[in-house]
Amino acid sequence: MTTLASAIVDSPLSALLARTVLNKLFWMAGLYGVFNFSAIVQEMVNEKLPVPMAFAVATIATQILGSALVITNFQGLGWVGAMGLAVFTLLTIPFGHAFWTFDEPRKTAEFHIALEHITVAGGLLLAAIYLAKR
Repeated sequence: MTTLASAIVDSPLSALLARTVLNKLFWMAGLYGVFNFSAIVQEMVNEKLPVPMAFAVATIATQILGSALVITNFQGLGWVGAMGLAVFTLLTIPFGHAFWTFDEPRKTAEFHIALEHITVAGGLLLAAIYLAKR
């Protein structure tokens, strides 16, 4: 590896930037939920989840706390945040993007969203492995 590449890969600032970018979706969604709580509750109602307010609070808390743990790696617990966000992301497939229940063309659109969620979960699992070794 070249000196420049090594400097970038080994830089704590690069790692912080990468963890922040990886979690942008979650911390932005969590902040949106804090300031637009009723919209998040309505999403839970639309998905026919029981106790929509509790699910909304859990969703926002998972997004904010999980991403904060990954970004800061507080007390070496970044891997916990990454794993939690990975599980959360995978659970949104059957609860929010159940492509197998739709007709075309929505079926294909939801399938692509599900694939994106699986990809994000894979990135989070890599982050968990990285953070667990820190």
